[in-house]
Amino acid sequence: MRMSRLFSQTLREAPAEAEIASHRLLLRAGFIRQHAAGIFSYLPLGQRTKSKIEAILRQEMDAIGGQEISMPVVQPAEIWKETGRWESIDAEMGRLKDRSGRELALAMTHEEALADLVRREIRSYRQLPALLYHIQTKWRDDPRPRAGLIRVREFTMKDSYSLDADWEGLERQYQAHYKAYFRIFQRCGLPMIAVRADTGMMGGRTAHEFMYLTPVGEDTLLICNHCGYAANRQVATFRKPSAPVEAPLELERVATPGAKTIEDLAAFLGISKARTAKAVFLMASIHESGSDGNSEGGSRERLVFAIVRGDMEVNENKLANAVRARSLRPATEEEIRAAGAVPGYASPVGLSGVLVVVDDAVVSSPNLVAGANEEGYHLRNVNYGRDFQAQIVTDIAAAGQDDPCPQCGQPMNARRGVEVGNIFQLGTRYSEPMGCYFLSPEGDSRPVIMGSYGIGVGRLIACIAEEWHDEHGLTWPVSVAPYQVHLVLLSGKGKDPGAVEAAENLYRDLQAAGVEVLYDDRDETPGVKFNDADLIGLPIRLTISPRALGEGGVEFRLRTSAERRVLPLDEIIPFVQEQIADLFAAIEGQVHPVPYT
Repeated sequence: MRMSRLFSQTLREAPAEAEIASHRLLLRAGFIRQHAAGIFSYLPLGQRTKSKIEAILRQEMDAIGGQEISMPVVQPAEIWKETGRWESIDAEMGRLKDRSGRELALAMTHEEALADLVRREIRSYRQLPALLYHIQTKWRDDPRPRAGLIRVREFTMKDSYSLDADWEGLERQYQAHYKAYFRIFQRCGLPMIAVRADTGMMGGRTAHEFMYLTPVGEDTLLICNHCGYAANRQVATFRKPSAPVEAPLELERVATPGAKTIEDLAAFLGISKARTAKAVFLMASIHESGSDGNSEGGSRERLVFAIVRGDMEVNENKLANAVRARSLRPATEEEIRAAGAVPGYASPVGLSGVLVVVDDAVVSSPNLVAGANEEGYHLRNVNYGRDFQAQIVTDIAAAGQDDPCPQCGQPMNARRGVEVGNIFQLGTRYSEPMGCYFLSPEGDSRPVIMGSYGIGVGRLIACIAEEWHDEHGLTWPVSVAPYQVHLVLLSGKGKDPGAVEAAENLYRDLQAAGVEVLYDDRDETPGVKFNDADLIGLPIRLTISPRALGEGGVEFRLRTSAERRVLPLDEIIPFVQEQIADLFAAIEGQVHPVPYT
């Protein structure tokens, strides 16, 4: 491709809203352009990188038995209503109507569409196992798109779906994806870790997320460097300190003027925060089925009173899962008082009509200080079971930096990361409500056991750009670079005919040899051309100039090296082919089996 014909241009400066390196560089290098918040076009360079990543995805999915299909981005609302997600998913789902008034969904994921296919096609155990995948555009109306391609509204995903007759089959396909995902990321040159994750709106019983560790990530991960435990903070657990063994003491009302926070209360009474009970009030939006038991009911808000020990924080994701809420928001002071509690001095003691959820550490901690539901007063020696009870007792505490690992007890590290891929054991979450049944060898009807596996293509591109850049621009790994070679012609002010002819011949010969080459034939200064070459970041740069020809040939330089060398014209093509092979070998050398954990 000649740069004089390339449908993009480099930018000297990135737009002010470009917050992170990948966003700035992909814009400046002419890979992407933004139309609106979270909505981008891929220009030719970006599209070539995207296509190369998609080729890797197809190769690895095919290698584990995948069959590629295509499913629509616009789907009938009926299939989403069958699973209950039409109501349970909030405004992130794009909803519309056709000219006949039929409700439609813009797919944010494709479990319903896949299940609709399965119930039409799968009849017998002889058709299982199966693995289907597609690479498709999706829409999610994210309220806070940011960071370029990392958090968008329209995006491309590789989704695969495993279909099995039993749970053992699901486990095999799940582990096959786990290992294939590491091969994909390694082939793209991106370091990755896998962490245990929340199943979220997808449902199912087990999930992993594949995380690129970076300070620009929005997810917090808890990682133990001692034993290898790793989990998203949404689901991470930790070894909670044991409470002292004490006999329950008599309940005592004490004056605590102005002590509305745990810190103030502990300081006023001269106790540790672990001897207090922290109250958190949230309004939970809980989906309810219709009166006939179908999935088209509405949602109602309910006040949730969550209690953790004062030295801990509430993990809202764990809490939402515990009460099966589609969303949570902080309760207002009016809503708290309407329940009979007093903000700053709240307690579950004596309350009724409130959904009380207690962390398991509170249950085993005797004689805590809790609110008295009276301004300026607290209660000493509050004990679970004697003084109050909860509808739900479970782990709702948030893990954090230096908390003890749940497996080995060593301090954990909190790291930031970007989720690039995820895998879910869906089980029968979609097959049962949508009637995806098959006839077993015994002759009975059984639901198909499903798994779902996704990789965000645009997010993967952004993370590669975050990992592979320097102060001058991008430094693409050869496996996903839009072109392998950047050929730069410097013909001088007089357009030296010898340099032009040599460059044109080399451009033609490189293409004939199967080398992917971007040819900068523009009438620009050497500074502009070299700066653009560094910004675009192709692995190899070849420069033809009167000076280089005078020194015997073509100047060769790797993008990641400052070393330059001049090679004879008749040797350059085999040398470039050898260098490309070495670059691919270096990438392949990073591909190694990763055991499933």
